[in-house]
Amino acid sequence: MREILTAGRYFRRKFGCNVYKVPISVLGFTCPNIDGKVAKGGCTFCENESFSPNLSQKAPRKFFLSPESVENPLLERQIEQVRSQYRFTKNRLAKKFGAKKFIAYFQSFTNTYAPLDTLKALYEEALAQEDCIGLSIGTRTDSVNDEILSYLQDLSKEYEIWIEYGIQSVYDETLEAINRGHSVANIEEWILRTKAYGLNVCGHLIFGLPAETQEMMLDSVTAAIEWKVDSLKIHPMYVTNNTALAVDYRKGKFVPITEEAYIDTLIKAFKMLPENIMIQRITAGIDDASLLAPEWCRNKHTQMKHIREALQKEGFIY
Repeated sequence: MREILTAGRYFRRKFGCNVYKVPISVLGFTCPNIDGKVAKGGCTFCENESFSPNLSQKAPRKFFLSPESVENPLLERQIEQVRSQYRFTKNRLAKKFGAKKFIAYFQSFTNTYAPLDTLKALYEEALAQEDCIGLSIGTRTDSVNDEILSYLQDLSKEYEIWIEYGIQSVYDETLEAINRGHSVANIEEWILRTKAYGLNVCGHLIFGLPAETQEMMLDSVTAAIEWKVDSLKIHPMYVTNNTALAVDYRKGKFVPITEEAYIDTLIKAFKMLPENIMIQRITAGIDDASLLAPEWCRNKHTQMKHIREALQKEGFIY
């Protein structure tokens, strides 16, 4: 039996204790695919104000950051959010799971899409928190630059630093179909440049994107391996309300991947992976009224049960 290198196993081997991520969402962050810099409306699977009129028409215009922002009136509130979210979640994880060390995970939106001074203030506030040993930064490959990567390289000399890039697919036609706003060439360029800075890269892949075959999904896995990512998160594509994908689903233009097809693709992907690539996630879903389809994505515990059983039959322990 081959034991998959999960995040839990990786961090226990490296630090000798349980290490958990603390998700952090900071006011004022957005995305170049939402604010119009590279596209408008966001990715087709992303819930945003274009499909939630109540969020945008009655409320006063909100302030959002971009790399070109000359001031940040939200900085004090953002710092307090980092501090309060970290402490609350840290205490809960320590009590529930016996976690000893923590990584601050800047999760929502594009967390390098702001002036470097703001990023430094927020990242360093997180690293100053008790038992925080590093950062994991969710972002896009079109929203980093050498100045940011050089700064993170300096941090990595003392802390565990990860950059999480949304790869999603390595087919330009798919990226165009989901309104991603950048090319596969951009993904490859910035993953390779990030690796050249000695930084850890986690790539996000989605199985079941519009019109993709299993072969195309596995090609994305192959490319991620060739780019020498250190870790992967793999998600099934599910449909929620207030998204462009929901419109296509209701019109019959998008058919979600079945659980059987997803698990089969996942098994084939695992057979391709080198043993040193850490797998951080293999499920996704949401158990509330916003989920339209597929129904099997509603319960992640059931997903994991079925995935583990299928993997075990193929000689894998997850």
